Amino acid sequence: MADVRPFRAVRYASPNTNLIAPPYDVLDETQRAELRARDPHNVVHLTCDPDEEAGGRRFREWLADGVLVRDETPAVWVLEQDVPESAGGVATRTGIVASLRAEPYAARTVLPHEQTHAGTRRGRLRLLRAARAQLEPLLFLYDGGAPLAAPERAADIDVGDSRLWRIEGDEGVREAFADLQLLIADGHHRYETAVAHAEEGGGDRLLAVLVSTGDPGLTILPTHRVFSGRPEIALDGEAFDSPEAALEALAAESFDHSAAVLVRPDATQLVRGGAGELDPELVERVGREGIAYTADADAAIARVRVGEADCAFLLRATRIEDVFDHSRRGLTMPPKSTYFFPKLVSGLLFHPLEP
Repeated sequence: MADVRPFRAVRYASPNTNLIAPPYDVLDETQRAELRARDPHNVVHLTCDPDEEAGGRRFREWLADGVLVRDETPAVWVLEQDVPESAGGVATRTGIVASLRAEPYAARTVLPHEQTHAGTRRGRLRLLRAARAQLEPLLFLYDGGAPLAAPERAADIDVGDSRLWRIEGDEGVREAFADLQLLIADGHHRYETAVAHAEEGGGDRLLAVLVSTGDPGLTILPTHRVFSGRPEIALDGEAFDSPEAALEALAAESFDHSAAVLVRPDATQLVRGGAGELDPELVERVGREGIAYTADADAAIARVRVGEADCAFLLRATRIEDVFDHSRRGLTMPPKSTYFFPKLVSGLLFHPLEP
């Protein structure tokens, strides 16, 4: 089902940590400014330029100037990325980096699990048209064993927490994924942008990192919800003396139903939802007006305690089997329902759309 192939990658002529960055959508403006100042060729000058067309043109200029170089022959890559101890990491996450054909969701080859925003898609499309290349990798999951492992040799690219091995040719990757469905873990906006670009006559390939759902380094963190300007939010639940005690109780709750800890200035409650409902869907009942997101439960609690927010909902990490189940049933989840960690690194490889 999935059309996965080797590709002729573009990469920095001299890769180093000053050139890489997290994905465009997890950076705030302060972080972007810091990365811009780190090196005039840091990847955020491509991925986060407010003028997306200028960012795209800059990619082509760097390629012409030799800042970036392109491989002569197609290859697939094996990526190892360390999982930080702060996330309970005891392993590395391993994925295969390859070229994936972007197909409409109706084909059921690639499944989404989150909703997207039209404004973000328009901006990414302007960047894609100008660069004529996929500038950041997308993370996809699949059921089954990995068809490739890292070779017993030094990595071809070793930067920060990521190591990449180039493997010439196909190595059976096409056949391994030909009958598999893929789930978008990170990159919904960029995937839908790639489909739109193909429909208007542009290239239909994208830069995919494919990770098995059985990989020991596959980590999902919860994304908590914080509301400001919403003093009326209140749900019935079991009272607790502290958020910490309520979180312990939340960890013991069955995943057969949704649950969340609601923290208000004057009360903490464990709120339980309906059968078959996911934790983010429970919070959706109060709407999204005034919402902010954070993976840091302590930060969410602190904002309520100092009066910066009216309340916070602390959630459990969504299980990967529930994400796949929703997707296969054609259901989408609220925004920020999953936080796959660590995030892929931008700036290690680029995927031109020209052969």
